[in-house]
Order: sequence, then structure tokens, then C-alpha cells
Amino acid sequence: MLRPERMSKVSVTGSKGVMPTVIERIHELNLVHLSDYDGSWEGFDNGNPIEGADDASEKLVTVRALESSLELSEDDTAPGTIDDDWEARLERIRTRINELDDRRGELREQHRDVEERIDRVAPFAELGIDLDLLGGYESVDVLVGEGSVSDVEAALDSAEEIRAYETFTGGDVVAVVAEPAEGADTDALVDDALVGIEFARHPVPETEQSPEDYVAELEAERDEIEGELDEIDAELAEIKAKEGSFLLRVEEELTIEVQRAEAPLQFATSDRAFIAEGWIPADEYERLVEGLRDAVGDSVEIEQLEVADYEEHEHGAEAHTGSGGDDGDGNGGEPSADSETEQPAQRKAATDGGQPQSGQGKGAVTMDEEPPVILNNLTPAKPFELLVKMVSQPKYSELDPTLLVFLTYPFAFGFMIGDIGYGILYMLMGWGCWKLFDSDAGKALGTIGIWAGVFTILFGWLYDDIFGVHMEYFVPEGIHGVMQDYLFVASLDKGLQATEWAIFWIIFSIGFGLIHLNMGLILGFINELSHGLKAAVYERLSWILAMNGLFIWIFSLHLVEEKPDFLVGATEEAVLYDFFGFAGLPEVVGLVGLAMFLVGGVLVAVGEGIAGVFEVPAWAFGHVLSYLRMVAVLLAKGGMAFAVNLLVFGGYTQDGYTVFNLPTYDVTGYEQDFVGLVHVGDTALISAIGILAGIVVFVLGHILVLLLGITAAGIQMLRLEYVEFFQKFYQGGGEEYEPFGHESSEEAASASAQPQAD
Repeated sequence: MLRPERMSKVSVTGSKGVMPTVIERIHELNLVHLSDYDGSWEGFDNGNPIEGADDASEKLVTVRALESSLELSEDDTAPGTIDDDWEARLERIRTRINELDDRRGELREQHRDVEERIDRVAPFAELGIDLDLLGGYESVDVLVGEGSVSDVEAALDSAEEIRAYETFTGGDVVAVVAEPAEGADTDALVDDALVGIEFARHPVPETEQSPEDYVAELEAERDEIEGELDEIDAELAEIKAKEGSFLLRVEEELTIEVQRAEAPLQFATSDRAFIAEGWIPADEYERLVEGLRDAVGDSVEIEQLEVADYEEHEHGAEAHTGSGGDDGDGNGGEPSADSETEQPAQRKAATDGGQPQSGQGKGAVTMDEEPPVILNNLTPAKPFELLVKMVSQPKYSELDPTLLVFLTYPFAFGFMIGDIGYGILYMLMGWGCWKLFDSDAGKALGTIGIWAGVFTILFGWLYDDIFGVHMEYFVPEGIHGVMQDYLFVASLDKGLQATEWAIFWIIFSIGFGLIHLNMGLILGFINELSHGLKAAVYERLSWILAMNGLFIWIFSLHLVEEKPDFLVGATEEAVLYDFFGFAGLPEVVGLVGLAMFLVGGVLVAVGEGIAGVFEVPAWAFGHVLSYLRMVAVLLAKGGMAFAVNLLVFGGYTQDGYTVFNLPTYDVTGYEQDFVGLVHVGDTALISAIGILAGIVVFVLGHILVLLLGITAAGIQMLRLEYVEFFQKFYQGGGEEYEPFGHESSEEAASASAQPQAD
């Protein structure tokens, strides 16, 4: 679970005559993550695509272009079937779609032109003056545009070149007719006068029609164009409905053909032989051998070059040298003495005389390659792989944190929200997301939401909360009887009004943080062991000692008088003593913890230098205190729900606590602190208005709390996972396992219909 599936590197060698058959069978098996040949063998080059690859690629580009024109996707329709005459059918579809697409482009260009002409004429229609009256004069200058009439007239009054002028307005449009002063030129007379003020000029359209008639004619032309566009869109929609399934199936088949045809680009080939290498799950090796033997018999040599260790290593000469090659005869990678002496000669014959260069492993033509990763998690934890991959795919050599994220993320989310009502809604939202999205990421996100809702309900039951209201007045007595029998209280409290509970959750969050960070540091220690025990001690054990030693001392009785009263000691202020009777760790244990802290600090200084010493306060203390954000969210969201309910129901004081004035409560003898919307008013009308307002505030207020809960609790816990937890051990950067092959639409539909196994 913390390790990915174990991977094996395999090699397939044979003559070029069987290469197409081998490629086809490997593609059908959908099993081998092909490695790229690195050009390291003398006499071997990367292969060339199989004949027909260019033609298939061109057809694939054509099909995808047609799908783009139709705005076709797999969500619209399922892949259909293809017949022997599919190429002629595809050509007919291509020709018709291109004709429609070209015509649509022309019409859209015409539509834009008509719209621009309407925009130019519309101001003149608003002005209400015939267009022939706005031009053709020699003795006066005419200008039409949009601007402030007062600014225009002020500019014209101050222009010495203008002897007289007249303005005409219609809406925001202004027409100016100006006569030049003696000796002045009429060209650009008004234009020059209006320099410096905001005035949008409109050129006068060249037409003998009235503006109104011209606009009406243009609008009719626009409507005609839009009608033709609608006809084209309707025909394209008809083609999409009729031929969409066919196009998707052709794309699927062409994709497979192109994949097969271009596979030799990753092979090492000579004039007469080829070598293909790749990674497969270790337990699938026999299936690969059987599949190839069924296809080409003994015409190829199949080797298992290595079963990759999880410890970080460099793939290549050291990794491959000595790895037993299994040719499918059951030797299992342990060659006999005879086979060891005969293997090079056999390899030479099979590969057309090619031999590894100095330093290369037997049969290995791709070097320095990290195995691809197949995460191996329990079914309930698989959706949480999404949260891990949002950072990066784990490396093959490092531990996969998915299971630990699954165990901590929903738990912390539920702790921070803790409300049955919100939990039910979170589950419904997660279920809706799961149903709405077909992608793996969408379904994973929905499942995460369901898990978060489950733990929110669980903690809501522990807190006795439903939409911020205690359930004790709505459910039978004894619902928390099991807690009374096995825990220290009948129900927990968020600590909004009980200070001791708020302090308890502070200590609880610190404890959760210590456990969470220790898990990360232990995983980091295990990862660092691949670099040697010394590196693991300096890099991770040092921080384990420093952090745990410091908090062992903090929760000990050593110097108890100097520590906060709520933390340790046999007093009522000490929360752990008040709840559990735990005063603190013995003084000698505290001294041991202090020694652990000092030893850890020294190891940090030795391993990381003086710079590491300055990081000790952050790593040993600050990172743990980051988990106090859990308490902050708990109190903030609880306080918001409390405020909404107080506004709606009102409240009164009972035994020093504010209690909501719910209809089921007996408030006899208690003074109301706040009446609440549902209780306001002395008349039926005002009461009805108050109740209606209370319902609106209750619904909208709790929706707000619900949504803020997602952002606050969800994002804060993600931060703790990514920054505090992952930082202790996780690097990422692994390559995802992508086998050479293609799962057909029928196989995918069949697989989705089958229940997943645990």
C-alpha cells in the first residue's frame, strides 16, 4: 500500500520480419510501458514508422478537425461501428462539412460587415435628418458625431474661423453646420474647432435613402444572413447526430493504427533486427511471454532484464548487469552456467551482430531510466491519489502517502466542521459530483467529499450538533449513552462557551500534529535509508529526536511552575488533569526529552551545518503549532453557525450559557437576552414577517457556513498535508505508467460496468 506495484524491465528481440506482428500483439496486451532507445548501441538506430503511418496520421488529423468543427466529444455520443467503405464515407462527410464551414465563414464575415454598417447609420436615424442634407456643400462645413452639446457649442463659440453655426441633436447625436469666417477655409473647419473635447465623429454613409429606410434594409439583410447561418448550424447538428458515433470510432481505430505504426521510433533497429524494451508489472511477465509466444512462437527472444528494487538506484549498467534474462522457458532469470556462456553468442545472432558497448548491461539498450509508477492502494483510499498527484506523481523509489492522506484528511475535516446537518449536505454534494462528472478526477473529488461528509457527521454526533443546535431536545435521551459508558463525558463540546473545551482542543490539535509529523519523519527516515544509515540519521532521525524531545519536556513536570497553568500540573486549570487526571510526565522523563532535543539539535548541526541550527525552532516547534489552525477553523465555523441560530431563534442565559430559544425549549423563568426573528412581533402580520425572515436568514446563513467550511477546513488541511506533512519525506516527480496499447470503447464500457475489487 505504501509502495507502488513492483515493476520489471523486459526486452523483446527479433528479426524485422516479425516486428509488425510483435507490435500488434504488444498493443493488444496493453501491458508494456515502452522505453525510448537512447542510441547507445553501435550499429543500431531508432526505427522508422511502419509503412502507412503518414496516411493514417493525415486521416487522424482530418477526423479530429471534423470533430472540432462539429464540436463533438465523447460525452455527446458513444463510439459506433465502421464498415469496409469507411474511407469513402469519411470523404463525403469531410467534403460536406468543409463546404458548410466555408459558407459559414463567408456568412459570418458578411454579418460582421452588415452589423458595422448598421452601427454607422443608426446615429443618423436617431438624428432624424436625411443623409443627402448632410453633405455636398461648398460654402459650409457639416460634421456629425456624439458628444456634449454644451462643450461643442462652447468650442464653436470660441473658434475665430467660424462666423456662424447651427447644431441639431437627436438623442446623443449632434450635427453641426458651420459657416467659415471671411477668408477661412471650409475644409475640416468644425474638426479643427473641436480639437481637445470628447467628440466621436461619424462618417456620413453614401446612400440616397433615408437613414430609417437604410437601417431597415440592413436589418433585413442581417436577418437573412442569420437565417442562413441557422440552417447551416442545423445541418451540422444533423451531421453530428448522424455521423458522430462513426467519427469517434474512426478516430479510435486511427489512433490505434498510428500508435502501432510509430512504435518503431522507440525501438533499436538494424537492417535485419529490432530490440524493444519497456516496463511491465512484475507479476504480468508470464502473460507477456505467453501472448508473444502465441503470436510469433520462438521467433523472438524475451528477457526479463531486472525486477526493479524500490530503493533509489541508477538504472543502467549496474542495475542490469547480472540480472537474469528469462526467455520464457521457465528459467526465471537464473541462467545456468551453460546459458551464461551461450547468451552473448545467441544475442549476437539475434541482433544482427550488435554487441553492447563497454560498460553496458547484457541486453539493455535504454539506460538511466526510472521505472514508471502504478500506485497500489486499497479501494477506499484510491480517490485520495488525486490529492497526492496534485503535488506530483510519487517516484518508484519513495513511499506513497495516499493511504495516510486517506486516514488523516477526512478525519481532520470532520473534526473542524463537526455537524450532522453539514455532514449530510457534504455527502450529498459529493454524491452529486460523483454522478455529474464522468472523469476519474471528478469521481475522485466526489468520493473525497462523501468521506469528508461521513466524518463530519461522526464528529457532529460526538459534538451533539446539527446545524449548530444541540440535538438533545430533538432526539431520545441516551443517544450518547455509549459515550457516557466508555468515554469521560456524554458528549463533546466545541468550546464556544466552555473555555476548558477550547483549551482541550488546542492540546488535541498539538497531539494530532505530533502524530502526523512523526509519520512523515518516519517515512522520510525510511526513504533516506536508500542513501545510507548515516544520511537517514542526520537528515530525519535528528528532527525526530528534536521535535519529540521538546514536546516530551513541554508535557513533563520539569519546571512545572514556569509552564502555563492549563498545560500540566495537578490543578483545576490544567485541562488534561481536569478531564483525565493526568498531571504530566514525570520530571525524569522530561529531562530525557530535553536530552533528546539537544542530541537532535547537535545531529542537525553536524548534518546540515550552522544553517540547520536556525531551522530547529521551526521544525521542532513551529510546524507543530501550525496544527492550531484546526482549532481556529473549529471555533470560527461553530461561532458562525451559533450567530446564525441566535439571530433566528434568539436566546436566553441558563447556568451561565446562552441557550437558543427553540420552540421545543421551556423558557419559563428565564429572561430573554435576544428575542430572535421567529419570536419577534405582537401581531400576526409582524410575526409572519419575522418567521419568514428567520427562515431566509437560517437557510442563507447556513449555506454560507457550509461553503466557507469547504474552503476553510478543506484548504487548511490540504496545507497541513502538503507543507507540514509532505515536506518531511515526499519529493514526487515519478513517471506515470502508460502502457503501449489502447483500451477499446467496448472494453472500457465493460470494465466500467464491473464492480471494482478490493
